[in-house]
Amino acid sequence: MKQLGMLLLGLLLGVTSYAATDTPDTLVVARDGSGKFRNLWEAIEDCRAFMDYHKVIYVKKGVYKEKVIIPSWLTNIEILGEDRDETIITYDDHANIRLAGHDTNMGTFRTYTVKVEGSDITFRNITIENNAAQKGQAVALHTEGDRLKFVNCRILGNQDTIYTGVAGTRLYFADCYIDGTTDFIFGPSTAWFERCTLHSKRDSYVTAASTPKEIRYGYVFNHCKLTAEPEVKRVFLGRPWRPYAYTLFMNCELDEHIVTKGWHNWGKASNEQTARYAEYHNTGAGAATGERAPWSRQLTDKEAAGITLEQVFSIQDTWNPLD
Repeated sequence: MKQLGMLLLGLLLGVTSYAATDTPDTLVVARDGSGKFRNLWEAIEDCRAFMDYHKVIYVKKGVYKEKVIIPSWLTNIEILGEDRDETIITYDDHANIRLAGHDTNMGTFRTYTVKVEGSDITFRNITIENNAAQKGQAVALHTEGDRLKFVNCRILGNQDTIYTGVAGTRLYFADCYIDGTTDFIFGPSTAWFERCTLHSKRDSYVTAASTPKEIRYGYVFNHCKLTAEPEVKRVFLGRPWRPYAYTLFMNCELDEHIVTKGWHNWGKASNEQTARYAEYHNTGAGAATGERAPWSRQLTDKEAAGITLEQVFSIQDTWNPLD
C-alpha cells in the first residue's frame, strides 16, 4: 500500500508539473520526452490555423535535426528556446546535393533549415543552423512571411545563411549573432537589424540585397558589430544582387576586415548608378570613409534622423515590432 501511495503521488506531481507548462497557449518540445512533443514540427502541426491569440512553442535544450516549415496559415506563434546556445535547430542540406530521382541539384532555395511562410511569427532565445560543408549555398533561415521577429537568436551558416525571400515583407532582428561566408544576408525583404553581431568566416561579402526599385528601404543595420575570424582580412559590406539594392549601416562598429572601398558592384558598372548604399556614424578600423566607393553615400544628420523603425516598416501598413 505504501508503494502504491508513492506511485500515485508521483503521478500526481508529474501531471501538475506537466500542466504548469503545457497549457492551451504553450506547447513544450523536448528531445528527452519531458514535453508533449519530441520534435518541433510536431508542435507546429498541432497549432490551429489563423490563430488570433499568442501561442508559445517552448523548446527545451537539445539538438533538433529537422527541416522546419511554419506554413502560411499559422500566425501569432512564438518559438521560444530554453537557452539560446543549447537549443539548436539544425540541418545540413546544400545546393549541390543531387535531388533524389532527378537529374538536377537541390539549388539554393530548397536548402533551408527553417522556412517561415506564416506572418506574425517570433523566434526567441534559439539557434537556427545549417551546418553543411562549404560545398555551395546553404540557407539556415528562409523567410517569406511578414512582421517576423528574431530576438536573441544565433543564426549560423556559411554561404547564404539568411534568405529574406519576399519583397515588401518586414523582418526585425534584435540582439542576434549571425555568421557566414558569402552573401550571408541576402534577398528582397525590408529588414532591420538592431544590436546584432555579423561575423564573417571568409574573405567575401556580408550582404547581397535585391530590394525592388519601388521599395524605399531594404536592409538597415543599427548599432551592430561586424567581426571576423582572425585570418579574414578583406570583406565588403555588400554587393547588389539586383540593381536597386538598399543597404544602410548606421552607428555600427566595423572591424578592420572591412575593406576601405566598402562596397562592391558585383562586376557591373551599371549597378553603381542604381544601388542604394549608405552609412552613418560608424566607428572602428573598418569605418574610415576617405576611400569609400564614390557611388555610396554618407547620410546627413537630418537624413539619418528620418530612419526610424516606424518609417522603414511603413509599407502597406504601419508596424512597430517593439509595440
